[in-house]
Amino acid sequence: MSTTTGTSAAGGDTLPGAGPSTLWVLLLASTLTVMAGSIITPVLEVIRGDLGVTGTAAGLIITAHGLAIAVSSPVVGWMIDRWGVRVPLGAGLVLYGAAGGLGLVLDSYPALIASRFLFGIGAAAVFSGTTVAMLELYRQGAERDRVMGYRGTATSLGGVVWPLVGGVLGGLSWHGPFGVYLLGIPLGIATLLVLPRTGGRGAASGRPRKGVLRLVRDHPALLGYYGLQALGSILMYALVVFLPQRLTQLGVERPILVALYTVVMAAAMSLVGVFYARLRRGRTYQRLLVIALSCWTASFVLLALISQPIVLLLAPVLLGLGQGIALPALTVLVGEGAPADLRGQATSLSGTTTFLGQFLSPLLLGPLIAATSIPIGFGISAGLAALAVTTLLFFPLSVDRVGAPGADPGKT
Repeated sequence: MSTTTGTSAAGGDTLPGAGPSTLWVLLLASTLTVMAGSIITPVLEVIRGDLGVTGTAAGLIITAHGLAIAVSSPVVGWMIDRWGVRVPLGAGLVLYGAAGGLGLVLDSYPALIASRFLFGIGAAAVFSGTTVAMLELYRQGAERDRVMGYRGTATSLGGVVWPLVGGVLGGLSWHGPFGVYLLGIPLGIATLLVLPRTGGRGAASGRPRKGVLRLVRDHPALLGYYGLQALGSILMYALVVFLPQRLTQLGVERPILVALYTVVMAAAMSLVGVFYARLRRGRTYQRLLVIALSCWTASFVLLALISQPIVLLLAPVLLGLGQGIALPALTVLVGEGAPADLRGQATSLSGTTTFLGQFLSPLLLGPLIAATSIPIGFGISAGLAALAVTTLLFFPLSVDRVGAPGADPGKT
């Protein structure tokens, strides 16, 4: 992993001041982003039984923060564009830790949901802040591909480590896993101490500020990227929320065993992240995204058709491989799909679409599954992924040309 400061061998790839401590803080913070809900997945069924709520209501405990992120992300993006990333990210991490940790002491379902909404505001700053910081500090070139791959690995490693910790703590009490979120507090303090000042250029550029609707209108390719991010979130949380219920039907109920299914997904994402720069070399974004969506489709075909718990482990592995490819690719495409002084807003819309997808996943699939069955819900999810692959093949995203993000001349 490169941790040099200043200008890299690629030529101007790394912003001065981005030393080893900066990269490590950003990577550690990244472990707390996309997989935030899965930290308490191992105890989801325990919470549902203890609080006496339905499966859909229980699913909201791990997805309610997604709605808060979706709503607050545009404001967070404006703050990053206006003042830079350091203070919004540091404050967001502290709020993430304090609000998330409230689950250690709450026993009321309404209070728990309220704390998850507050937690989501902090998570919005963490998601957008870590993304913008890495795009600002590590610029075009091979260095960016490597760092974004490392970020993907860090994000997915969070999905390996934290659900395992949650599973162990959940064996003591369903409150235990909420203690993991407290890590945001020291990371927030570290961010304020080590992160160099970045961004804030929009405030001094003299250009009129664009709203998010105008941003998307002027850069319509962003809609395609956001759509794929939303679909990836819906599918990932379809597995995270409903696979534990399916495993219960198949006789797998111990929290630590349920956690393994999330862990293997995150482990696959981590493996892809380590080798992402190598995968990216010589391949277009179009090809990478087709591979990713094909993995999503195969995953849900298995979930729909297989009833053997051991064989079902292949499904989260395939989903993790697809997520590991799609996450860094779409992050860079969004970051470079808008002017640099609007990168905070563009990235914040990634937070909106990604976490809105997480929030809507149980609401969309829950009633359908209740009326039919979990395998049928998984089968419909497979159909959505297959439709996305087909659409991408017939209507390619216009990202693979000379001058596109990370593109190499002659390799379009």
